[in-house]
Amino acid sequence: MGFRPRRVVVVGAGVGGLVTAAILAHRGLDVTVLERAPDVGGKMRQVLAGGRAVDAGPTVLTMRWVFEEIFAANGERLEDHVHLRRADRLARHAFPDGSVLDLFSDLDRSADAIAAFAGPDEARGYLRFCAYARRIHDAVEVPFLRSERPTLRTALASAKQLGLGALWSIDGHRTLWKALGEFFRDARLRQLFGRYATYCGSSPFLAPATLNVIAHVERDGVYLVDGGMVRLAEALAGLADRAGARLRTGAQVAEITADGTGVTGVRLADGERIEADAVVFNGDAEALARGLLGRRAAPGGEAPRTRSLSAMIWAMTAETAGFPLVRHNVFFSSDYAAEFRELFELARVPREPTVYVCAQDRDDEGAFAGGPERLLILINAPPTGDRPGPPPPENEVHECEKRCFGLMERLGLRVGPITGSAVVTTPGDFERLFPGAGGALYGPASHGMTSALQRGTSRTRVPGLYLCGGSAHPGAGVPMVAQSGRLAATSVLADLASTSRSRPAATPGGISTR
Repeated sequence: MGFRPRRVVVVGAGVGGLVTAAILAHRGLDVTVLERAPDVGGKMRQVLAGGRAVDAGPTVLTMRWVFEEIFAANGERLEDHVHLRRADRLARHAFPDGSVLDLFSDLDRSADAIAAFAGPDEARGYLRFCAYARRIHDAVEVPFLRSERPTLRTALASAKQLGLGALWSIDGHRTLWKALGEFFRDARLRQLFGRYATYCGSSPFLAPATLNVIAHVERDGVYLVDGGMVRLAEALAGLADRAGARLRTGAQVAEITADGTGVTGVRLADGERIEADAVVFNGDAEALARGLLGRRAAPGGEAPRTRSLSAMIWAMTAETAGFPLVRHNVFFSSDYAAEFRELFELARVPREPTVYVCAQDRDDEGAFAGGPERLLILINAPPTGDRPGPPPPENEVHECEKRCFGLMERLGLRVGPITGSAVVTTPGDFERLFPGAGGALYGPASHGMTSALQRGTSRTRVPGLYLCGGSAHPGAGVPMVAQSGRLAATSVLADLASTSRSRPAATPGGISTR
C-alpha cells in the first residue's frame, strides 16, 4: 500500500485561504477549503443593489506582481484569467474649503497638480516625500513583505545585515502624522497623505511613519479589475481548483479539533468530521482566541490590544450630480484629529466623517455614459459590532447616513434618487459575516513602533494550526493578505516535509456547494 498525500484543511475561502490552497494543492497535498458563505472571496464580495452587482469590499488593487508570482508558481499567467487596467488617476480629493486635488501615478503630473493646489514649495515637499516613501519600501520589501513576521531577534539581525542607516529609514520611531509635517506645511496635504493609515484600519496620529510606504505602493500602480474585484477571488479559486483543491461553500466549521500532539482536523456545524494533518485558518486570529473555533484552537489566536477600524458601507445604484466623480473619490472632514479621537477613544462614528466614494461605472478619467451608477460609499467606524445588547436602532443608522451624505452635499456631490434601495453594512453586520473581531476589518490596529511584531505569524502555538489573512503578517490589504497565504503555505510545506517520508501525488479538485 502506498503512502497517502498529506491532508490539509483551509478554513475560509478569502484571498489568503485561496492562495494557500492553490500553492499546497499544486505541490501535491490533499487540500479541502471550507467556506461557510455561499461564495468564495471573504471580504472581497459583491452585493445586489438596484438589480446590479456592486463591489462591497476592497476596491483598490495594488502590487500586481504578488498575483503574477502566485499564478506563475502554479505554471499559469494572471492575465489569462483576470483583465486589469492600470489607472493613471489615483483619486480625486475634495476638502471643506471647496478645493479639489487629483493625484496621479505619474510623479511629475502629481507634483504639477500640487504646485497649482498649494504652491511650488509643497510640490517640492511632495517630491521629497515620494523619495522617502520609496526608501521605506526598498528597506522593508525583502525582510518584511516577503518574509515571516519579524521578531526582536530577526529585526536585530536585519539591522546588522542592512545597516543602521537602512533600519532608520524605515522610520518606525515616530508617528505617520509627525513625519508628514517634515514634507508638507499645508494641512490639507497632511490630511490627504495621513489617510493612508486607514488602509490598514489605523489612526495617522498613532500609526508608525513606516506606513507612509503605502503612498509609494499606490503610486507604483493602482489597477481596475474588469467585472469587479470579486473576479480576482474567482480567479484564485479557479487556480486552486485546477491544482486539485476541493472547494466547499456553505460548509461552516464549528470546531478545529486537536489532541495532545496538535491539530487532528475539523468538525462542521452539521456534525461532519474531516481529518487533517494541518489546518490553515483564514480568519481573524481574535476569533481563535475567543474560542469560536473550539477551546483546543484558542491558544493559536490572540486578542489585539487595539482592534483596527470597521466601516459603515452603503452600496447602491443611484443618480449623481454636482461633483465630477472619477473612479476613486475622497471627501474630507474639517477636523481630522477629532474624527480619529471619536473613532478610537470614544468608539463612536464621527459626527463629521471623511467619506470615500467608489464610482464603479467610471474609469479614472471619470468617463460615464450617464444615468444611475453603481456606488460604494464608505465611512470609518469603530469595531463595536460585538457589543452586548441589541443592534443599533434604525434611526441611529439613518443619522450616520445623514451625516455622511450631508458632508458630500456640502462639498458638491448630490446622490439620488436611488434605484431600489441601498444595501447597508454596519460593524454588527461585519461581525455576523466575519465573526470574532467586532467587525474590525484589518486585524489589530497598526499603532506604535512595535505593531509589526503584534500580528500573528503563519505558525501558531498549536502544532499543525496555521494562520493567514489580514490579522496575520504581513497585514491588511489584498496583496498583503495574499502574501500571508504564501507564507502559510511555505510553513505548512516545511513542517509536513520534516515529518513525512512520502512524496505526495496530486488529487482531483472541484467546487462544491455541499
